[in-house]
Amino acid sequence: MTLFRGTWLVVLAAAAIGAPPHPLPPSAAAHADAGQIVLQAGDNIDSNLHAASERRKLNGRFLHITDLHPDEYYKPHTSTEEGYACHRGEGPAGAYGAETSDCDSPFSLVNATLDWISANLKDSVDFVVWTGDSARHDSDTYHIPRRNSEIIKTNRIIADKFIETFSDSEGLTIPVVPTLGNNDIYPHNVLMPGPNDILRTYTDIWRHFIPQEQRHSFDYGGWFYVEVIPNKLAVFSLNTLYFFDRNGGVDDCVAPSEPGYKHFEWLRVQLQFLRRRGMKAILMGHVPPARTEGKQLWEETCWQKYTLWLHRYRDVVVGSLYGHMNIDHFILQDTRDIDLNVIDPAAWKSSRTRESMDNDLSIKSRTDYLLELRNAWSELPDPMLYAEEEVEVERKNKKNKKHKKKKGKNKLGGPWAERYQLSLISPSIVPNYFPSIRIIEYNISGLEDTATWVDTMRVPGDNPKLHAYEEDDYQEPILDDDFYVDKHKKKKNGKKGKKPKGPPLRVPDGPSKTAPPGPAYSPQPLTFTGFTQYYANLTYINNDITADDGGDLGELKWDSGKHSDKKPKFKKPRPREFAFEVEYSTSDDKVYKLKDLTVRSFVNLAHRIGQTSVKSEVDAEGSEDEDEDGVADTEEDQDEFEEDEEEDELDDDEFDAAKKKNKKGKKHKGGKKKKKKHGKSNKTWLYFLKHAFVSTRTEEELIEEIY
Repeated sequence: MTLFRGTWLVVLAAAAIGAPPHPLPPSAAAHADAGQIVLQAGDNIDSNLHAASERRKLNGRFLHITDLHPDEYYKPHTSTEEGYACHRGEGPAGAYGAETSDCDSPFSLVNATLDWISANLKDSVDFVVWTGDSARHDSDTYHIPRRNSEIIKTNRIIADKFIETFSDSEGLTIPVVPTLGNNDIYPHNVLMPGPNDILRTYTDIWRHFIPQEQRHSFDYGGWFYVEVIPNKLAVFSLNTLYFFDRNGGVDDCVAPSEPGYKHFEWLRVQLQFLRRRGMKAILMGHVPPARTEGKQLWEETCWQKYTLWLHRYRDVVVGSLYGHMNIDHFILQDTRDIDLNVIDPAAWKSSRTRESMDNDLSIKSRTDYLLELRNAWSELPDPMLYAEEEVEVERKNKKNKKHKKKKGKNKLGGPWAERYQLSLISPSIVPNYFPSIRIIEYNISGLEDTATWVDTMRVPGDNPKLHAYEEDDYQEPILDDDFYVDKHKKKKNGKKGKKPKGPPLRVPDGPSKTAPPGPAYSPQPLTFTGFTQYYANLTYINNDITADDGGDLGELKWDSGKHSDKKPKFKKPRPREFAFEVEYSTSDDKVYKLKDLTVRSFVNLAHRIGQTSVKSEVDAEGSEDEDEDGVADTEEDQDEFEEDEEEDELDDDEFDAAKKKNKKGKKHKGGKKKKKKHGKSNKTWLYFLKHAFVSTRTEEELIEEIY
């Protein structure tokens, strides 16, 4: 049995997993039937840490973990139905969690997860990305409503456990980079502009994780970054709650008084600073920039600025990582959707064109969301129209305006697909499906002997946990006069432009004309090369359910899980040994066929997934000329990949010119819109869905749900 060390200790009651009872103090014994006990203890984190280790070297791997949602009131063998939330009643809730239900995580699952990581992964990763939500949902409001004190207490427990897991006798051995989740605050979703008490509290809770020189930024707005590889790579913890469409405490990212506006100004300056230092950046946050034809998670002006910023700093940003949605998938941002009218205060127009995405999606809603993504991917250009060997030819011929352009090239934004941006969204620990963690591999060619984070932190005479940087080490850059784009300066004819309603839109500089593609687009040092997805099969580990005969896919908002109508086969839990196993690895996956995690590789994968939608439209029109993947094999279809514009990418001049007009939707013959059809399933699409739900659904269940 694992105990939390630190300001708080958490133990499982003996009845929770059928272990011999431990002696409890009187205050705890009074609540011994609660399933889990929270005990107060002295601050002794450092006294129980691992032994000091030898000098570390880079491994080229890091851990992404998200959405732990620990629940101290969880009790095994209780009901998973709505209103019970694995707190009361009788039902199939397992010792390590109620998989495929909406119940939160027992502390036994959180303990076992971090203990397994400590035993199996800790020494082979270079840093940890922890994308928030370390408190339970407010799913039992009538009997046990959430309170701010409980949220803070739970986050202290989890922070202490992370310190224990990734430390030796001298302190942390690798950097851990946390971020705020929408359930880490009270009330959930709502975070007022900083500085405020919530941000000050988390500055204290995460004092071992936030660099000392970054704490003023976190106090002010909940954002900071860590140089996880000194002078080479920084991880930026974005406060996505200020972008979140459901945060009623803020408005947009356009008004200078809004924290979202200030956040992007801070990010712009820091990324420019990293560019000048020759460094790269990973962006991470809790709520992802998910956006479909009809729904979105971010407020539109924030999404617009984010997409614009990533395009302008595409030579700096290595990748973007998020959590929140609990499903394993990825999203592509299209720079063609950037509309400067939305984010320019002087020409501001209403940006409310999509509904807010449900905060807690059922499996049915998540499937509909993934279908919307697939429909959008069906319109992607085919990256395979360009073979890799043609990339060098494209470079040599770029200045030759007479050479014939390959069809589809401009649709991608050049040979590296720089029109698009990639966000990777990892599934969660909380067992809405199976608990899952991700190990991401990245290229360390030429960096094998680079000084690590712990080398920089543990310099002689300094606090081993908090290296005090010199003032000259960290200064905001002096920006060139042309760094900002003032779109309201005098026109050439001497007349003044339109009077702005606010400050001019500041568009960051793009990469140098001679700069090579960034690590998100072209394989190079720090490029993500692959990831391995691990999961814990709780149906097997809990050892309570004898057979799996399917279950309701969750039409309602609350999902009681596939096993809600079953009874445990033992009176007391008899779980098997807890362990994670590999679900899949992109390095040898025969279906995804991802040679790396560059944007172009994922555009290719998304295009293949989207061909199901293309096939359905072709079938509906009665086309006969199709290949085996369902793509019409005609010259007319290939012409759809022709570029409407001549330039390969969004040029700097395009941002300095007049505002982009709204594009009107294409009309079909007769003025009627076609009805979207799901079409036939293809292998890649079903494989994608299987992993989205962390292998908790069979192919038959997925087909039944979709069609």
